[in-house]
This record gives sequence, structure tokens and C-alpha cells, in this order.
Amino acid sequence: MHQHCHGQISVMESQRKSSGEDSSGERGLLHTWKGYSCSVTPERVLLSRPVLQAALGTRHGVLLVEGGQVYSFGEFPWKQSQVSEVGPLKPVLESALSGQRVVAVAAGNFHSGAVTEDGGVHMWGENSFGQCGLSSLTVVPNPTPVAVLDPDTSPPHTIRVLELACGEQHSLALSAQHEVWAWGSGCQLGLVTTIFPVWKPQKVEHLAGRHVLQVACGAFHSLALVRCLPPQEARRPLPDKCGQCNQLLYTMTDKEDHVIISDSHYCPLGVELLDDGEARLEPGRSPPLRLQSSPSEPLSSHTSASAPGLHPSITDHTGYERRRTVAQNGEVLTTTDSDISAAGTDSGRTVGGVGGAGSQNSPYPDDQAVKEYLKKLSDTSLAEETAKMTIARASFQPPADSLDLLTSDLLPGVMPVTTSSALNSLVSSCASAVAERVVSTCEALSLKKRINCYNPGVGGVAGAPGGVPGGFPGGPAEERVRLEESMQGKKSCSTGDIREEEAEGLSRRLSLPGLLSQVSPRLLRRASRPKVRAVPLTPVGGLPEAGELLPSLQTEVWSWGRGEEGQLGHGDNLPRLQPLCIKCLSSKEVVLVAAGAHHSLALTAQSQVFSWGSNSSGQLGHMACPTTIPRLAKLSEGIRVWDVGAGAQHTLLLADGDCYQPILYYSGQQVREAAQDAPQDQTEGYSYTQQPVLLPFCMNLGYVSGVFAGGQSCVALADRNVTGFIASLHELAAAERKFYCKLSSVKNHILRPLLDLESLGTALGPASTVLLQSLARCYSRLCHLTGQHSASLTANLRRRREVKSLVMLEHASIFLDTYNEYCCSVGNFLVMGGFHALAKPSLDFFGKCPELLQRLAESSEENIPLSDLLVALFYLPMRHLHEYGRLLLKLGTCFEVSSVDYQQLQDGCSKFEALALHLKRRRKEAEYTYQFWKSFPGKMTDSLRKPPRRLICESSNKALTLQNSGRFSVNWFILFNDALVHAQFSTHHVFPLATLWVEPIPEENTDLYGLKVISPEETFTLLACSSMEKAKWLRSINQAVDQAMSGAGQRAEPPISRTASYTFYKDSRLKEATYEGRWLAGKPNGRGMVKWLDGRIYTGTFKNGLEDGFGDYVMPSKTLNLNDHYQGHWKEGKMHGIGTYKYATGELYEGSFQDNMRHGHGMLRSGTLNSSSPSVFIGQWVHDKKTGYGVFDDITRGEKYMGMWQDDQRQGTGVIVTQFGLYYEGAFNNNKMQGTGVLLSEDNTTYEGEFSEDWTLNGKGVLTMANGDYFEGTFTGEWGSGLKVTGSFFKPNLYDSDGDKGRAVKLGRLAVRPEQKWRAVFEECWMRLGCEAPGQGENQRAWENIAVALTTSRRLHRDCPEMNLSQSHNITLESLEFNPQQHVGPVTMERYDRIRHYLIKACDTPLHPLGRLMETLVAVYRMTYVGVGANRRLLLQAVNEIMSYLARIFQLVRFLFPDLPEEGGVIPEPSSDPQDKKDSNCADTQLESPKPGRVVSSSSLLLPVLLPRLYPPLFTLYALEKEREDDVYWECVLRLNKQPDMALLAFLGVQHKFWPVSVPVLGERTEVVSSTKDACFASATETLQQISTTFTPSDKLQVIQLTFEEITKEVVSSLENSFLWSMDDLFPVFLYVVLRARIRNLGSEVSLIEDLMDPCVQHGEHGIMFTTLKACYYQIQHEKTT
Repeated sequence: MHQHCHGQISVMESQRKSSGEDSSGERGLLHTWKGYSCSVTPERVLLSRPVLQAALGTRHGVLLVEGGQVYSFGEFPWKQSQVSEVGPLKPVLESALSGQRVVAVAAGNFHSGAVTEDGGVHMWGENSFGQCGLSSLTVVPNPTPVAVLDPDTSPPHTIRVLELACGEQHSLALSAQHEVWAWGSGCQLGLVTTIFPVWKPQKVEHLAGRHVLQVACGAFHSLALVRCLPPQEARRPLPDKCGQCNQLLYTMTDKEDHVIISDSHYCPLGVELLDDGEARLEPGRSPPLRLQSSPSEPLSSHTSASAPGLHPSITDHTGYERRRTVAQNGEVLTTTDSDISAAGTDSGRTVGGVGGAGSQNSPYPDDQAVKEYLKKLSDTSLAEETAKMTIARASFQPPADSLDLLTSDLLPGVMPVTTSSALNSLVSSCASAVAERVVSTCEALSLKKRINCYNPGVGGVAGAPGGVPGGFPGGPAEERVRLEESMQGKKSCSTGDIREEEAEGLSRRLSLPGLLSQVSPRLLRRASRPKVRAVPLTPVGGLPEAGELLPSLQTEVWSWGRGEEGQLGHGDNLPRLQPLCIKCLSSKEVVLVAAGAHHSLALTAQSQVFSWGSNSSGQLGHMACPTTIPRLAKLSEGIRVWDVGAGAQHTLLLADGDCYQPILYYSGQQVREAAQDAPQDQTEGYSYTQQPVLLPFCMNLGYVSGVFAGGQSCVALADRNVTGFIASLHELAAAERKFYCKLSSVKNHILRPLLDLESLGTALGPASTVLLQSLARCYSRLCHLTGQHSASLTANLRRRREVKSLVMLEHASIFLDTYNEYCCSVGNFLVMGGFHALAKPSLDFFGKCPELLQRLAESSEENIPLSDLLVALFYLPMRHLHEYGRLLLKLGTCFEVSSVDYQQLQDGCSKFEALALHLKRRRKEAEYTYQFWKSFPGKMTDSLRKPPRRLICESSNKALTLQNSGRFSVNWFILFNDALVHAQFSTHHVFPLATLWVEPIPEENTDLYGLKVISPEETFTLLACSSMEKAKWLRSINQAVDQAMSGAGQRAEPPISRTASYTFYKDSRLKEATYEGRWLAGKPNGRGMVKWLDGRIYTGTFKNGLEDGFGDYVMPSKTLNLNDHYQGHWKEGKMHGIGTYKYATGELYEGSFQDNMRHGHGMLRSGTLNSSSPSVFIGQWVHDKKTGYGVFDDITRGEKYMGMWQDDQRQGTGVIVTQFGLYYEGAFNNNKMQGTGVLLSEDNTTYEGEFSEDWTLNGKGVLTMANGDYFEGTFTGEWGSGLKVTGSFFKPNLYDSDGDKGRAVKLGRLAVRPEQKWRAVFEECWMRLGCEAPGQGENQRAWENIAVALTTSRRLHRDCPEMNLSQSHNITLESLEFNPQQHVGPVTMERYDRIRHYLIKACDTPLHPLGRLMETLVAVYRMTYVGVGANRRLLLQAVNEIMSYLARIFQLVRFLFPDLPEEGGVIPEPSSDPQDKKDSNCADTQLESPKPGRVVSSSSLLLPVLLPRLYPPLFTLYALEKEREDDVYWECVLRLNKQPDMALLAFLGVQHKFWPVSVPVLGERTEVVSSTKDACFASATETLQQISTTFTPSDKLQVIQLTFEEITKEVVSSLENSFLWSMDDLFPVFLYVVLRARIRNLGSEVSLIEDLMDPCVQHGEHGIMFTTLKACYYQIQHEKTT
């Protein structure tokens, strides 16, 4: 009725609107009225600014307007002096709040509150109960700040408040931490206290740690909307009893026509059980007492004698007095915890003497009355029950006192609570026993009258702070528990509308017909069978990414305070001192709560209103009974409520009807104008509503955005629809609410029942069942998201009404992804024939006439198949995307095209529209595919039919054939979205699209329309019947390939190069191996990885299908449980180039490879896996064998061989040194010393002659002793173990000095020539530069090769972060890619310097061929001359080796820089400036050359780069060689240095005029006296000491030159006139400086300079100075001190 007339109103209204009422253009208009009669017309409250929020008390109201100002209207008895009453149409500004920006207001019956922007609270009004939170004032005339302080912090910090709620005597605040704070008086505070009023705001500890979303206050009760706690981890097998209060978790309830078995047990103790079984107490509770009595024992075993000694401890644990007030016939009855626990000692009594031992604690004097009352109650119930319980008694036999306090008056029809283990098992198993057991019990009871709650009575004190689990079953301590239990039971069973409850709880409850004798076996079977599904239809925790963006739907409603009218919703009329969860609202998705004076409302996301509490005037919107539990308000079909207000005795609802302009409904007391003056509390004569009525004037108010109620008044906030923006916003929200209701009803009426069907698993089969579960999951996710979004849009209407806060614009991806995923799951189910298979079970369930399905699927066609109906139903949500697009576009038209909002809306619209089209295409594909499978031969279907696979096109019409196929062969090509299938008679082959390339064959010369198809292992040609067909297939395949790769499918043809995975099935080398990586036209190309079945893995680059470039190869060893591992370069599928090979045996080879073999220069360390490898070989390899020059260090035997090899054997000339000082050089054959050789021992005993085995002399030879005596003849035997000699012994004459000299052995003649050494290393470098042999090749090509090498190396390092380069290194590499010689012609000094710098940089990085060469040479040199190789006899070879390096590198340098003069050539100086002497890295000009210039030499150019790296091993050899001479020299230095300066100068014969008179000490000049030491020529001494810290001869010579300059400086300063040195004068002074410098290995330094000095320097100035130093060295050795 209402609906219809409302439709008409809306049409008229909208016409009138459009005509011109818009012009006033206002927001936040306030309308107020009372009652619901037709004559009522709301009055406009005129304010200069839009109203944002209103709050109403009994006779006053508070308004919050834009800008944060607050106005009051109505009666203000608390304002003594000023106006105490203001008409409702003339609000007054609360000036005390000016300067504060208020964001929320609240009104209690006679007081008000406001919250400011910074979270501060201001209160004013009546304060006699402390409800304003200000002590010592009974009234607070003006808004006054109230501090909400957290006492737990020190100093207490202020709590930021978000919103307030006010009742008659109390106030609640919701903090920014989402906790509740309370002050005022009464149990509705939920605080742990008995002292009222509570002046200071205190935290409600019972809700601490939970996330409270909203609070509401009735006159004497409080409500909180709380976000559910996140679910615990995977459920364990469920127990049948609550671990806290020992109630059964499953209860059975008998209804008129059926029985409900419910599991919605709620533990009243407030103790949560954690996973580990330990109880976690809510904050502020004492720990529960553990009593060792098993709750499952029969009741009779717990007699009054059970452990009386434990009672005192129970009393301790009750913590504080807990009052329970029950209003019954006007009497007030209170029992306190202490009464009960004290009385527990006398547990035998039936009544339980409530007054008993604790009667003094009772606040009510008339204890006797209380006792009598209780007795009366229990007696009546006992009398009634005895008649009906004969059979029950026989089976259960509960003791008489267990029936206390179960009153038929107080709680009509509550059956006594019994505790038998038999009953326990009966209820929890729900199996066939239910039938027999329950029948016997229930026949005796009048089923219609009773609600049976089987709950164990062994509970603790319910709701006591330290709840006592497992109390005393017989004792009165239990009375409270029973009450609580019966409430819980009653609450969980009789939730108003039973149909609604079943739909919600199908998963949890089992419904049985009322006459249990008729229980069908099928139902019982169903109860016992395990559930198939594991799909939570409410997604837990919502969408992960939606997070905090959208409001939570997983909420609970908690209530506390007085409950006389049932306003707490717990199914009784008892008060609650602590917040308690209303369990039956937990799954209802409550988004808003409101409290009237004595009734409560909860609004759900599905736009339904639950109401409970006082229904004296019909304010609950229904006439059902009892009103102590939440029930749905009665509204016509299709009315969706989205805002509620609750007054003293009325309820105001804001709802959507047929159109999107909101409508108002009213339920409750009628207010008559005439009766205005009558006393307020006379309710007679008022009429009231049976169910909500439509307020006819609502269409004139415009677009109402919120409603408020209080006292007898109603207020609506409305906007005028100026630009159409408001209307569009309302339409968007209304559409979303409608859509959510639609989704929910499909979920509850279709999806849940289908998933619960017994025949589901068999009808669908396992694969489709999984798909249906996935579909259900996606549907739930979509449904949940829509619910959250509708709540978010509704909240936006109530508050901001702006585009910025639309989540669907800012975070569209959440919506798009959810829809995409859902569409995918529906498509998958459809393709696999799921809907077809689902039709049969659905038919059984929905019957032959599926009107419900048809209505929900919005299908008007007749006789449509059930499976099609289901498809239509599940594809329905996709339509909503168009709706999104349309509404966003509509909103967009309200804005300027240039505005940001318009742009955002436009983008959003196009996103949703595009997705809608895309999903439409997806649906078509799925349907096409399903039809295809229906007609496809069955055998192949099984292997080819996959959920995500979609058909694109197929060639059953012979449109496509295979070229060169047989005449009778059948070739059928089917293109899916992931593969091209080639089917023949009985076989088929699948070509994955990601690795498919197709190209058209040009048609010029042939009349064939061909397509060439390339797959990794096959290439074939398809022939189309026409050019059109060819184009169609080409386009389809290309698009499908593109989509399979990127998901876009937009490009005309997919890239020829791509990333994909493929398993080979034919290729002999790669059979059954899987490749993953880059491809190019059917071949692996680029980075990738191959895994073979035998465990081999290659990771690296490919070229044209073969490994090529850098790669990593792991090969499991057959025998050892380890892998061979190669890391290095490849070419055409083989190891080729530099690499590292770790063998499973523990050997490690680093070096060159060719054709999978070691070839070129390389190093092999072999031996066990520990770090000290027993042997190392470094040298040349040919075809996996040691061939050419190499050094072999046999660590176990302590020998080192340096010589020639062939086929892994020592062959040719070579040198061996041992750790015992033996030295051999000579010929080797077949791995032995064989032929002529020289052998020296540590003491210089020498043998020259023939050898036959290692260290075995055999043949002619000469053996020379250390003292010069020698044998000549034939020798046999092993060295060191006795030699046989046939020959002559010679003792040289003392005077025969010439002969003596002739005997000294010249070493190195039988060793490998230096230029023969390490040829492979140099050849590799030439190869890198692109030359076949040294010096043969093009300069240009060499530079190109360098650039390529550097670039690839840089790229490789960029790809492998573990090898990363520093930034400076990168810059160096970039500069090396360019040839520094820009122009051709003779090299100038400037260009010479450029080349020198280039070489220094090039040799610094191993990525440059020269740098690599340098690195290798350093490695081989050290390998040769370190360790055993540090033998003084190798010095000459070591020096010659360096010289040969220089020559050969210089050849390379001249090849790269052809203009460079050859060795010894001269570069002219650019000008006549004297050469910079400081340039230490080059040789100096010759003194005698007529014009200054620079001589080019390999040593001056390359030694600075090479020598520092080779210096340590080389200098060690020098030190060993010069050891004796250096020791003599050093002894002399130490002796002479004991002398003071003057004595030493005199001793060395330095002329007096050169003696320094004074020397600088710490900056001041001091006289030189006879005791002065180490002061003369100190600067020269320091300079000379630097010779040890330099490497190259030229640097060392530079140091000597500087020393001379320092000496000269000092002498000149004392002589004070210019003079020229003569050598006779200079030598003694220099000798003094050398002595004072105390250079330890001066002999080695001198020899090194001499051996490696640039030949062009020998005769110049440096040469002379060096000769002086050398002379000093010899002089000191032979110095005799007198």
C-alpha cells in the first residue's frame, strides 16, 4: 500500500523539482516534526549555514552547522539566568564554543556534548548524576571542557575522542584508539565499580583491545558496534562443551513444526579461550579458579559434600559485588555475588538461602521478602514441572535443587537445565540417537509450550569477574548460571523470524520436524555425513587490499545496562553490568546501532532493521513477541532502510523505495497537538503504529541525507537537488544497496542451499566441485565487497556528500580485479559443463517450477532450461558494471569539463565500461567453448578440456588443411586461447601459443593461401580455402598468441622475440628438457634456463637455439652425490672461451675451453675439497691435456716443475726446485728427468751430466764440491742416497784462479727460454683483438673487439648484481671503449701521455683484453716464484721473464697504436721547457742528446704498470740471492751508526766546510755539538729511505736524485754561496747519508735497479748517481773501522 502511493509521490515530486524549485539551491536543510498523522507538516529550522548533524534530547536539541558552530533549541532548565526556553525554530548559538571547531554533537535526555576537531570533549546541561563529567556541579549551564585522561600513562595523557553518545544519567565517548570511555551513573556505564556517580571518564575495560566502531545510549542502556576479532587459525576438532562455563555448545530447540539444533553458544564469563587451551582473562579480571571435577560426570556424583573447603576461595575470586535486578510485579529483587558465593556452603538447600551468610551485604533490608519471593518462584515451577517430567525424571534424575529459579512467570516456558552425560552425547552427536532419545523425552512434554534448552548446569558464576568454571552443581551458586544459560538458550533459539534464521544458519543448524517420531532417515543421515564443502561464504576479514578503505561488515553488537524492557537483546529482562555480545546479530553485518529511551535498533548492510526492547507504542516496527531479542521490523518488500533514529517511544527510518529519492517511515507513538500540554507520562489515549508507516510529506523535503529522533521529536536533514549532483549521488548509493540485497539473497537462497546439497559431489564430480567452490568463494568476495561499498556510499551520503571520498574512483582496481576474478570462475565452471551438471540437483531442490530462480535471474522467458537460468543468474552481477559506468557518467555531467572531479569520474566510467565489454566477450567465449565441447568427440575432450581454456576458432568446416597431407588423412585444427591443437583420427598434438610463430606465405606466384607455423620442434604449412579465411586465421592466431603472452591482445602481430616456457619432446639433445626464457622465431634466444630430467641445468644466454654467451651449467655426477659445475662462456652449444669448472671430485679448473674441452691457458687445482689443494697446474692445455709450457706445484711432495709438457706428461726442457733447496734444470722425457741436466744442492754442490730417472744420475758427468774439488767420470745412483762413481778426482790448485772461474756453472741454459713461456696467454690476448697470430690483423678490428668486450662485460655485470661494479669503474670502462689516437701521424708528447694513461687504465680492469692479460701474467708469475719457487737460483730466470713480458706486451701496444716509435725511438719535446723532473713514471732525457726529447722504451711505458704487481716475489728472490752480502753490509751499518754525527762525519772523511753548523729540530735551529746524533742531513736521509717504498727502477733513481738535491740544499745553506760538487767531495757525504738511512736490503735494491734499468738511462745523470750509490754499498761492506 505505502509503496504504491510513494511511487506516485516521487514522480510528481521529481517533476516539480525539475521545474524550478532548484533555484534556492541549499544543502543541510533541517526539518522537524512530531508523530505521523497525515496532517503533520514538518517545519523548516532556518539557519544561515547548512546543518551537518543534529541530536535530540527529551525537550531540547543540538545542531552542528558547517564551520563547526553549535546551536541549541528547546527547553534549557540548566541555563538559569538566560533564556531557559527557545522555540524549536529559533536556535541559539552556543557562544562558549566559539573559537572551537566542533566535529560532532550528542544529546542525552537533559544534557549535551560536543567533540572538537582536536578530539576534545565539551559537556553541558543536567549533571546531578555526573553525566557531564564535571564534579561538584549539579548543572553545567554552558559547554565546558571535560578531560578524558588515560591514568595508565605517566603523566596521564589526553585521549583523543571521535564521537559521543549520551543517555539519561550517563555519557559514552569513543576514542581514536576505538575504545569506549564512560562517566555518569548506573550499570549502563559498564565499569567495574559500585560507587556512583563516576565523575571522571573511565575506560570500559571489558571492551579494551577490541575495535569499537560506534556507541549509542538509551535512557539506561548502552550499545556498541564492534569489529569482529580476526578468526583464529585453522579450527581443531570442536569440543562439545564450553571450556569456561561448561555449557553444551549444541542446543536443541523445539518449534511448532520443527526442532532447531543450534551451536550458537555464548559463554557469559567473558573469558576467551585461546588456541593452547589457556584462558586469557579480559583486562581487569582475576584468574579463574580451576576445580578438578569433570563436567561430564553425572550430576548425582556432585553432592553437597563436595569439597566444602573450597568455598572461601570462590568468595575471594568474585572480586566485587555484582547486582542483578529483576522487576517483577513492582518488587525489586537483587542478589549479589557475595550472597551467592557465601550461600554456596549450604548447597543442600533447595532455595539456597540467598540471604544466608552474606545477607548483610545485600543493599536491600527486606531479605526475608527476597527469600520468600525466590521460594515462591521455585515452588511454582517445581509444581508445574513435576507433573510433566515423569518420563524425563526416569531417564535423567536431576537432583531437586537443580530446578531452582527456573520460573515460568519470569521466563515463560524454560525447561529445567539437566546435566547428564547421556544427554551430552545425544545433543552433540546429532546422529540417529536423536530420534529415539528425544522422542522418549519429548512425548511427555507439551511441545508447543516449551523451549528446551539442554545445557549442562555445571557452570561457574556467570558474569562474575573471576568467573568460576566448574562450580558446584547442586548449590545456589548455580542459580545465576542457570538463569544466564536459559537466557542464552532462549536467545539462541527463538530469534524472531524463523525462516530468516534458517537461511542464515543452514551451515550451522539442523532443522528437524516437530514430531520427532516422523524424522526421516535421510535427514539423520545428512546430519551425520561429513560436509563436502569447505567454502566460507562470508570471506574472512574482507578483501585484503580493501583494508581500511571500506567499512567492516564483520561486526558484533554489544549491550549493557538495565534490561527491564528487554532492550539489551539477550532474551531476558536482566541487567548487565558488563558489555555482552548479542550473539544472534554477529553474522548480520550490522553497520549502525541506535538506542531509544528503552528500545534498541540495529541497521544491517542488507538494509534491514533489527529492533528489540520496549514495544509499548509499537516503536519496534513489529508486533511479535517476546521483544527481548532482535527481530526484523516489518517493512514491505523492496523497502531498503539506510538510516535510523530512535526517540523516547518512536523510531524513524530513512529508506529507498521504488525511486532513488529517499522516503521516511515512522513507527511508534502518535503525538497529538491537543495533547501537547498533557503530562508527558500519560500514555493512554495515544494511538500507535502496528508496523512502520510511510510519512507522506517526505517527498517534499528533497533528498534526505540523515534522520534523528529524541523525546517525541523527529528531525530530517535534507539537500535540494541543484545541479543533479545530489540526486545522482543518492542514485548511486541506492543502486549499490539494491544490488547488495540482490547478491545476498542469491547467496542465501541459491548458493548456500546448492552447496549444502547431499547429491552435489556425485552430480558434479570432484573437478567441477572444486570449481563450484572456487565460484562460491569469488561470489562471496564480490558480494562482500559490494556490501562494504554500499556501506561506504551510505556513510558518504550521511556525512560528506562529495566525489573525493568515492572509493570506486581512487581504488577502482579492487573492484575491477574482483569482477575479473569472479567472471573467470563463472566461465571456468560453465566451460567444464558445471551448470549443466548442476541442473539435476537444482531441480530436486527447487522443484519443477523454479519461480525463485526466475525472479532472481530477472528472466521473463517461459520454459527456459534450468541450466540456462543458473548461467543467467550467475552472470547477472556483470550487468552492474554498466550501472557503475552510467552513474559515474551522470555524476560527471554535474561538473565543469575542465574540473578534476569530472576527469576522475570520466576515467572511472571508462574503466568500468571497458571491463563490462571485456567480460561480455569473455562470457561469449565461455558459452561458445561449452557448446563446442558438447559436440566434440569424447575421448579427446577429457584430455583437452581445461577450465581456463577457451575456444577461439576451429576448422571443422575444412577451412584449413595441412599442406602435403595424405589424401585420406583428417586434419582438424582447433585454436584455443592457450594452444593450437592439431587433431587427427585418434591422436592430437597440442602446440602452446606462447611458443608459436605464424607468418603468411606470399601469394604472388602460387594460388595457395598458406600460413607458415613455426613451433620449437616443428614447422608446417597450413592452407586456407580463401584469402579471407587465411586473414581470419592469421589474425586469430596472432591475437591469441599476443593475449597468451601479455594478456592484452591489442597488437596486430605479437613480437617475434618473447619470453616463454616449453618442454621439448623430440629434439635428441633436449628431449624432455624444459626451457624457460627468451625466444626468437621458434628458437631459444637470449637469457634462459634449461632443466633436463637427469638433473642437468643450464642457465645463461642462448643464440639460435644453442647455448651461446655466458652460462652456468650444473651436471650431477653419477658416482658421487655431488655436481660438476661450469660457469663461463659458450659457443654454439659447447663450452668455449673463459670459464670455471668445478668437478664433483673437488678439482677446479679455471681457464680456456674449446669444444667442451680444456684448451688454451688454464689452471687446475686438484686434491681434496679442503683449501690446501695438494697440487696446482697452471699452463697451456691442448684438447683437454697439458701440452706446452706449464708450472706444476706438487704440494704434497714439495716440488715445483717449470717446463714443457706433452699429453699430460713432462716432456722437453724444464726446471725443478724442491722445498729442500735442490735445483734441477735439464731434459725431461716421459714424465721423468732423462737426458742432460744440471743439479745443485743448497750448499752449492753441483752435478752436470746424464740422468735416467727423477733425481737419479746415470752416465757421464762432473760433480763439483762446494769448495771447488770435483769428480769427473761415470755416475750411477739416486741423489742423496749414495752414488757410485767411476772417474777422476781433481783438487784445483790455489793459484789456478782461471780454472776455478771456469768451473762455475752457468744456470738457465737448459731451462725454457723466456719467450717460450706463457705463449698461450699472449695468443689468447691476440685472439681477443681479432688476430690469428701475433701481429697479424687489422688495427680497426682490434678496437671494435675491445669495445664489444667492454660493453658485453658491463651488461653481464649489470644483469648479475653479485658481480656489480662501482660507479667509478663503470666510468673507466666507458672511457676505454674509445681509441685515444684520434689522428694519424707522428706521436707527440701529448699523445704519448694520453696513450700512457690509457694503458694504465686498461691494465687496471680485467674486462679489457690488456687488463685481462696483465691479470693472468701476474697470476702465473706468482704461481711460479712464490712458495717453493722462491729459490735464489731462479732469480735470473725471473728477471728475464719480466723482460720478455715487456717485449711481448710492447708488441701488442704497438699493434694498437701503430704510430708509436719502436723500442729506443725518440719523441721530440713540444717546447724548450726543461722536462718536468717530478714525472716519475717515465725515463729521463739523455744528457748528451742535442735536443731534448723522450726515448720510447717498453720498460718506461709498461714497468710502472707491471712491476708493482710482480714486486713481492721478485724482491724476495733478490733478497735471497744477496743475503750474504746484505748481512755483511748490515752488520757494518749497525756498527757505524752507534757513532754520533760529528764522529761519523770525521771518520768518513767529510770536509769540515760541509759539516752542518746548526740543524732544524722541531722547527727551531739548534747548534750541532759532539753528542748530536741523527740530526745532520736528516732530510736527505729521510728522502733516501723512500727507496724501499717505490717499485720501478725509474722511481728508485728519482729518489736517489732527490737525495742528492737535499744534500746540496743543506750544504749550500751553510756555505751561503754557489759551488759545484766534485765526486771526491760528494762521495763521503753521500756515504754518510746512506749509512744513516739504514736501508736493510740495499744490495737487493741496487741489483734490482741494475737489472731492470732502462738502457738509455745508464750513461746519463741518473746513471752516475746510481753508480755512486752502488759504490757506497760496496764501500760499506769493505769498511774497516779503526
